[in-house]
Amino acid sequence: MCCFWCIIAIAVGFLYILFDVNYFIRLAFTIIWGRLFQKKKNIEEITEIYGIATTADVGIVFNHMNNARYCRELDFARFHFFDRTGLHDEVSSAKAILLQAASNIRYRRMISTFTPYKITTQIIAWDEKALYFEQRFITFDGFVRATVLSKQASVGLDVPKVMAKLTGKDISYRPVPPPELEDWLKSMEKSSLRLRKKD
Repeated sequence: MCCFWCIIAIAVGFLYILFDVNYFIRLAFTIIWGRLFQKKKNIEEITEIYGIATTADVGIVFNHMNNARYCRELDFARFHFFDRTGLHDEVSSAKAILLQAASNIRYRRMISTFTPYKITTQIIAWDEKALYFEQRFITFDGFVRATVLSKQASVGLDVPKVMAKLTGKDISYRPVPPPELEDWLKSMEKSSLRLRKKD
């Protein structure tokens, strides 16, 4: 019996060495919690997940959330959004994928250790090949600690067709993108042109 538990302990240890096990546990928990306790959302609605800055999230000065952990938390919020809005089902049925192509994070104020927060996720625009999200880290005092723009590029997905199905609107419908998104898209285009010249 002791040998059995030793083998289990070694196997779990190897899993932790080879994979970010906590990432997959947290992702599964977020999806399952949403399915059990939260209603489905319209694709144009805002979804919310909750978190807390733990000692596993701290930066080098140990009193606030590490900048890199924000990106990790955003993953969970996006997957939750995909599941709650039906977007994941549409992508899967099309045998397509969505890839994080770009993100722009603006940190406004640190999230101190042991501070609870929520992450809101919303689609703010789309085009023929990509979806654009705005996500926010908000603490319970109502202050937006960080705001994030991200581009999810599609491979094998007819984005306008899927969005028309999920919104129930005409395929030509597009929400008006906020000015900061338009500026960010222009910035990325300029960056692409400059890199193409170097290549």
